[in-house]
Amino acid sequence: MSCNLTLSQDHDGRRLDRTLRSLWPEVPLSAIMRALRKGEVRLNSARVREPGTRVSAGQSLYVPWEAPGTPSEERPARRGTVPILWRGERALIVNKPADLLVQPDVKGGDSVITRVWAMMEGEAASGSHSPGYRPAAVHRLDRNTTGVLAVALRGDALRALEALFKERRVSKRYLAIVVGCAPDSSKLKSHGDAWEVDAPLLKDAEANIVRVSREGQSARTRCRRLAGGGELSLMSVELLTGRTHQARVHLAHIGCPILGDRKYGSFEANRRWKGQAKRPMLHAFELEFPASLPPALSELAGRTFRAPLPEDMQKIIEGMGNDVLRLEVGQV
Repeated sequence: MSCNLTLSQDHDGRRLDRTLRSLWPEVPLSAIMRALRKGEVRLNSARVREPGTRVSAGQSLYVPWEAPGTPSEERPARRGTVPILWRGERALIVNKPADLLVQPDVKGGDSVITRVWAMMEGEAASGSHSPGYRPAAVHRLDRNTTGVLAVALRGDALRALEALFKERRVSKRYLAIVVGCAPDSSKLKSHGDAWEVDAPLLKDAEANIVRVSREGQSARTRCRRLAGGGELSLMSVELLTGRTHQARVHLAHIGCPILGDRKYGSFEANRRWKGQAKRPMLHAFELEFPASLPPALSELAGRTFRAPLPEDMQKIIEGMGNDVLRLEVGQV
């Protein structure tokens, strides 16, 4: 079981590991990295072991897996779709549901990207997409975080979007239901009616946990209380950097942990609300793109995309008894 294909213009200039991930999203990252280490991946017949190797259009790529889209007994039945908020020629904006990974963690596993790929199978077969290219997620959301997610439909858009997110030119805003309403002012900088958390974060990959540490990477989060004031509050959270678990750790750090967060949250509050808050009450509410963008992203220039609040968060907000919290999502 192997595959040899010619890379299209969609892959020109991309890193090899990202090319492999976009072509074979159902293959676990660990399996891809193992194949690279063992020299089982080849470009123009030459073994390539470096994940960061840049590929070129027209190169022959050999891998020890079946061709993209090949039917397999191991491939599970389709598990559903993902809600589409907007679709252009080069990008897709979806509303990610809870309890769903962005990328599969096992071969054939369910995920946002494999659902998107399945939704567009017919289009790929009809030639509306370049051969050997699959839609790819541009950024990540935790399994149980809902909301706006950008997916690239073309290679040039993927490269441009990756650069845009790396340069932090895309504004990312979340909504979070947190425990309490009075953050620790000693850990904040005031910005009018908003606060900024500036606390470096250190990731323990083995334990899959993140903590505030002087030895960590710079991390900045801006937050503003929209409503509430009793046991729970609704917070607007803007990520000024993009670290793993950033919103969850920073909100816990200032004394306003996210309701339902079993890793960084309040045990007592989670116990009281366990029937309603079965996950961290965190929603990727908004993605805002700058007005000036390269040609590959012209259809996204100046656009803002918002995802409606999921039902579980909406029910808790309505139960808080504050009229401000009943605003339509577009007004928050």
